[in-house]
Amino acid sequence: METGRFLTRPGTAFEMSALEKIEEQLARLRIAKRSVLREEPAYLLDIDVSRSAPSESSRCVAVSCSNQSIRLYNRETLNFLREYSSRPGMLNGVRFAHTCDSLVFSACSDGTIKCWDIRLAAQKAVQIFSGYPSNVFISFDINCNDLIICAGTEKVEKDTFLVFWDARGNTDCAGTTREPLGVYSESHNDDVTKICFHPVKPSWVVSGSTDGLVNVFDIDKDNEDDALISTCNSDSSISFIGWSGKGYEQIYCMTHDEGFCWWDLAQLDTEEPITLLRIQDARDTVCIENDSLNYLVGGAYHEKADRLFLIGGTSTGKIHLLSCGADGLSLVGTLGGGHSATIRSFCWNLADESLLTGGEDAQLLLWRPGAVEKSLAKKETLKIASSVQKRVRVHNSSLKSKKK
Repeated sequence: METGRFLTRPGTAFEMSALEKIEEQLARLRIAKRSVLREEPAYLLDIDVSRSAPSESSRCVAVSCSNQSIRLYNRETLNFLREYSSRPGMLNGVRFAHTCDSLVFSACSDGTIKCWDIRLAAQKAVQIFSGYPSNVFISFDINCNDLIICAGTEKVEKDTFLVFWDARGNTDCAGTTREPLGVYSESHNDDVTKICFHPVKPSWVVSGSTDGLVNVFDIDKDNEDDALISTCNSDSSISFIGWSGKGYEQIYCMTHDEGFCWWDLAQLDTEEPITLLRIQDARDTVCIENDSLNYLVGGAYHEKADRLFLIGGTSTGKIHLLSCGADGLSLVGTLGGGHSATIRSFCWNLADESLLTGGEDAQLLLWRPGAVEKSLAKKETLKIASSVQKRVRVHNSSLKSKKK
């Protein structure tokens, strides 16, 4: 699509729609920066960016890595800043607080959620949110006003939990430990792989599990039964969940066998079906000329365009940007020349259309529309990245699809 083109109608000319302009910007994404590879390469499994920093130059990127660490980078330069570890525990996922750009959280397999203050030189967590003795946390999120943390556990014997904490606390005393507010234990019967709070409703949260269920709760209610707003069945193990649509009244999920489901919660009290789209295997439905889609990574809703976009890719590191509509998925653009292996994580800044991606080649890349990469170390970085998979211990969540 050429920049600045016009659509025409008989006797009229008008500019591209907001959606077309945004799709054009996404198709023009090019590498602006790439991080320097660390001495200990690792898969980059999750990415988040601080939200409330006073300037772009002071914003940070936090990356959850397969070597059980959290790494911090400068958002604009991708220069490495510091690293946090919780060995022997495995850290799963990473989130910045919404209203305080200095606090970063991660779930740990030792049954805790840990919080670090990146303004401090100390490696010690400033707050620890402890679970119950058998808990192994593999997913978590913080609500939009930073008051509640929710974490999902692996299944232990017959037990699977969503555990909740009051996130407010004193970060001046390092190592402060908080006990749970309570748990939900009846709505899933297998590992809770994903947790995602509503972007603007603090009490709404959606959870996904290897049992195939996607549950929506209003945690302001008195008990789990009353809190459960909706249960949607994907028929497969959940790998990603998110919110979309005007008012964020829609939810969507991806599965470990590359399925995709999209539901409209606004139809719960109507006679209309809530399913907007169900794709059993996206690899079979997305047409890409002279290429293929090997997997889905995640998605992001663009408010200005009122459109849900998905990210997928190939085993050789190409990134496919997909537009999601009621009629299916369509290709917006393909990003190449960056990664050399599977993409595992991303963070999309839809305000400036920039994209951060991380992969199994241990690279962290920043993409911007029309950017030109000026790194003198590009060729050497790519050479090193291509051999990373031979040295990295493979991170395998051992999650298997389960049909209900």
